Amino acid sequence: MMKKKSISASKASLVFFLCQMISALDVPLDLSQPPTITQQSPKDYIVDPRENIVIQCEAKGKPPPSFSWTRNGTHFDIDKDELVTMKPNSGTLVINIMNGGKAEAYEGVYQCTARNERGAAISNNIVIRPSRSPLWTKEKLEPNQVREGDSLVLHCRPPVGLPPPIIFWMDNAFQRLPQSERVSQGLNGDLYFSNVQPEDTREDYICYARFNHTQTIQQKQPISVKVFSMDSLNDTIAANLSDTDIYGAKPVTERPPILLTPTGTTSNKVELRGNVLLLECIAAGLPTPVIRWIKEGGELPANRTFFENFKKTLKIVDVSEADSGNYKCIARNILGSTHHVISVTVKAAPYWITAPRNLVLSPGEDGSLICRANGNPKPSISWLSNGVPIAIAPEDPSRKVDGDTIIFSAVQERSSAVYQCNASNEYGYLLANAFVNVLAEPPRILTPANKLYQVILDSPALIDCAYFGSPKPEIEWFKGVKGSILRGNEYVFHDNGTLEIPVAQKDSSGTYTCVARNELGKIQNEVQLEVKDPTLIIKQPEYKVIQRYGHVSFECIIKHDSTLIPTVIWLKDNDELPDDERFLVGKDNLTIMNVTDKDDGTYTCIVNTTLDSVSASAVLTVVARPNPPFDLELTGQLERSIELSWIPGDENNSPITSFVIEYEDGLHEPGVWHYQTEVPGSQTTVQLKLSPYVNYSFRVIAVNEIGRSQPSEPSEQYLTKSANPDENPSNVQGIGSEPDNLVITWESLKGFQSNGPGLQYKVSWRQKDVDDEWTSVVVANVSKYIVSGTPTFVPYEIKVQALNDLGYAPEPSEVIGHSGEDLPMVAPGNVQVHVINSTLAKVHWDPVPLKSVRGHLQGYKVYYWKVQSLSRRSKRHIEKKILTFRGNKTFGMLPGLEPYSSYKLNVRVVNGKGEGPASPDKVFKTPEGVPSSPSFLKITNPTLDSLTLEWGSPTHPNGILISYILKFQPINNTHELGPLVEIRIPANESSLILKNLNYSTRYKFYFNAQTSVGSGSQITEEAVTIMDEGKMAMASRQVDIATQGWFIGLMCAVALLILILLIVCFIRRNKGGKYPVKEKEDAHADPEIQPMKEDDGTFGEYSDAEDHKPLKKGSRTPSDRTVKKEDSDDSLVDYGEGVNGQFNEDGSFIGQYSGKKEKEPAEGNESSEAPSPVNAMNSFV
Repeated sequence: MMKKKSISASKASLVFFLCQMISALDVPLDLSQPPTITQQSPKDYIVDPRENIVIQCEAKGKPPPSFSWTRNGTHFDIDKDELVTMKPNSGTLVINIMNGGKAEAYEGVYQCTARNERGAAISNNIVIRPSRSPLWTKEKLEPNQVREGDSLVLHCRPPVGLPPPIIFWMDNAFQRLPQSERVSQGLNGDLYFSNVQPEDTREDYICYARFNHTQTIQQKQPISVKVFSMDSLNDTIAANLSDTDIYGAKPVTERPPILLTPTGTTSNKVELRGNVLLLECIAAGLPTPVIRWIKEGGELPANRTFFENFKKTLKIVDVSEADSGNYKCIARNILGSTHHVISVTVKAAPYWITAPRNLVLSPGEDGSLICRANGNPKPSISWLSNGVPIAIAPEDPSRKVDGDTIIFSAVQERSSAVYQCNASNEYGYLLANAFVNVLAEPPRILTPANKLYQVILDSPALIDCAYFGSPKPEIEWFKGVKGSILRGNEYVFHDNGTLEIPVAQKDSSGTYTCVARNELGKIQNEVQLEVKDPTLIIKQPEYKVIQRYGHVSFECIIKHDSTLIPTVIWLKDNDELPDDERFLVGKDNLTIMNVTDKDDGTYTCIVNTTLDSVSASAVLTVVARPNPPFDLELTGQLERSIELSWIPGDENNSPITSFVIEYEDGLHEPGVWHYQTEVPGSQTTVQLKLSPYVNYSFRVIAVNEIGRSQPSEPSEQYLTKSANPDENPSNVQGIGSEPDNLVITWESLKGFQSNGPGLQYKVSWRQKDVDDEWTSVVVANVSKYIVSGTPTFVPYEIKVQALNDLGYAPEPSEVIGHSGEDLPMVAPGNVQVHVINSTLAKVHWDPVPLKSVRGHLQGYKVYYWKVQSLSRRSKRHIEKKILTFRGNKTFGMLPGLEPYSSYKLNVRVVNGKGEGPASPDKVFKTPEGVPSSPSFLKITNPTLDSLTLEWGSPTHPNGILISYILKFQPINNTHELGPLVEIRIPANESSLILKNLNYSTRYKFYFNAQTSVGSGSQITEEAVTIMDEGKMAMASRQVDIATQGWFIGLMCAVALLILILLIVCFIRRNKGGKYPVKEKEDAHADPEIQPMKEDDGTFGEYSDAEDHKPLKKGSRTPSDRTVKKEDSDDSLVDYGEGVNGQFNEDGSFIGQYSGKKEKEPAEGNESSEAPSPVNAMNSFV
């Protein structure tokens, strides 16, 4: 649930200015003016007698006023009382009680007068009364002895204090006494019992009176209450109850309601307008009456009506004359009802309709003071001038009094004065001061020049032009410095000079000029207006439901005017967030960790700027498992039933869906709780069925969507009487453990099922279909009895009956059992095998006679095993396999056979005792199948155009091999496959040399064996022909050589060695060694094969441009394994061709640098030049 609220600062300003407009303009303090009372003490002023009395009276005026006081209508000379002082430049009195004065001596009615040369203002009559908290008078209180169910009133009668004390009842441990519909405190402080119960007996009912003004508490002597219960009568009546009476007797006399307060049928109540109306009805009766309120001939006022004290008190706030009328309270219980009518009359102390306001006039002007008030009864109006009744005040020819109005005509400076209007009736009075100040002043503007106003877009803009002048100046507004006068509906001009733009837009920004003029002069002022973008919450917090101890986060993402700095505040339930480290406030979110029940509530994000404020709220609902129920109560106790009631615990914001009732049998299984029943969550009572001879305790568990509550506290115990068993043992069975016995078993009754002491069992049996008598035996509380000497596997009728010391359970039903089984006597006959395919066969057999089974037929077992493979003629270790076929089946399937093999099988019948004899072994053979893949495939001896293939025969030929199938195809540099070639090879071959292959080409090979049935699964390999006959091609083995540790180490060593040799080579060149540069240049005159340029940045053999060139003529190694002079080792350009042919697909070397051997010394040339990197690599390889 979300709510958004926006409060514009400009709207608040609007209210402020409009209020200013209602009151008269203030006169600048540098001009002469009569006094104005600015602060005074309340009319009814109750003071603490232990502290100094401070009576306030502050006023302003020009010249500053002087102050004087009256007390009880006569002049109060403060100079004659050393305990009384007046604050400097103030009329406030301080009476020094703390230095020995007594507050009672200064009790009275005080009035302050502030006076200067232009008039005198007076304060209200301030009644000073010291607070009082007298002690309780000592009294002897007799004990209250009352019968159960009767009503009772305990009187408090506190001492009369000022102000009246607050009353409450506690015990001697200072714990508040619990109150309810039955027991509650009245408005007068008395404690009312609608009906007393035995638990009301106690000796410490204590009434306390708290006097807030003096912060003291007075205590009445404890009151004793003794309730006479009706237990003896209850026992007598309970003995006569029948089993069907689930409610029991009602020994306490029930009574219809009667009113304890107010008495009679009608009463009257007078309340003053604006106060709180409290009406009370408290009734006695049994059962406890329920109170209802109505207003005769009308409705109770909505939003102002509240019910308190369990609906015994009707509360209406801010009453008005319209609330007068008859209010009826109705008390009702199941035996009847009663009522009381309270006639309410709302009177009213005087209240203002129009209070007089200060009047500033210029000489010769006219004006008036108006004083209008209302009340019930209607108040009278009287006028004073400078604190003197106007009838005896000095005459003023410009003044005329007309009831509640004083009219002034052609005033003069001497007409300045302060007038008081007094409106009074029997319930109070109102006093207002208003001055008439006659001045002649040119206009002045009080608003500072160039003041900056900032407002939010689309909100009202209020531009102030506070002014003063006499006569009152006229105000005009202009946009800009030299703009035209502002008129029209888009502007509102207030009497106090304020210009209002109801809906400010961006183009409303700018300079505004205010001009004030009267007959004495003219003045103007300029102010600035800026219109800002509003603050918005673009991502509001959302309603969240979270389980207890979870984490929850509320978002509050805002957008605001770039010139305004926002502040974000989070509130919980309109108050500050708890001071808890679990509450984490981020830039645009609030996170609560480990949520608890106390975190439940409404969270509000408030964004404030200097101009506006926006807020958004979301509710957090914390859900959890319910609290456990409490106050379990057992009523209506009967032999076989009882009523259990309880009070639900807090549902923790997730409705209770059900209650689970569990019981404990303290007699048979103490400490073990059993499920009894489950009832809906709306139910708080349940009628429970009971078993005899059980000591019951009950507990209740509440369940909601979150889970189960903790169990409640156990109820009181209830022991039921003994009785015959209601039921017999269950799951009675008869199964022999030996061929000559019958084992009778059953599930024993649980303790609560025994229904009484001395639980035993009567076990009876007889052979079925034989005219035999029952054989019976009584055994102790066990669960098994063995009958010996029985025929093998014979059916028996069996029954087991429970009994205890009080008698037998009902006659049990019979069950059929069997004596013990023996092994089957006969093997299945006519066993036949039908071979379906090379791996599956079907076996058939004839069933054995049921009599020969000598037990319960469980099925047949087929034992089968492989004798030998027909292709190898060698016997192997015999491993028998077993398949079981349940029931009286006569066939079965044998899967997973090996092709081209010889098998044997036999069949046996199975009962509960075991297996019978095996049938004669049956031999069958499986036909040929397809072979498994060859055991291996090796590719060796790679040359320029040939490869040698070697393979092993299949591990499982599954028949007679007739041939091998070889397929292969080339793979190019982009891993695309070429045409597929197929070769059929005789079965007796184990190797093959493939010729006429392409040199330096990768091939993929597919190899499989074949029987007469078909081809088996294939094995694949890859290999590469070499570039030179002198090097061997290496077969790829499905292993990524580049990832092997030895290869990585080898490559690192080679790279390091190359780097060292290059460095040595470059050093020797720089030193001018005998390096045949000219010969090298001549040898490589071909423009396509140029030395590496210094600025090229790449080696020739790995340049992109050379990767796709064909091999250069003469690049192969001569057949005599020597290297020509032009193939000097110190140039790597010769290896720039055919790089792709020197690597596997995974990047590993295959015969790398195979076209070079270590260089032999050239004849007649013993150059000491450094060995080339290529030679170093070849020699290392």
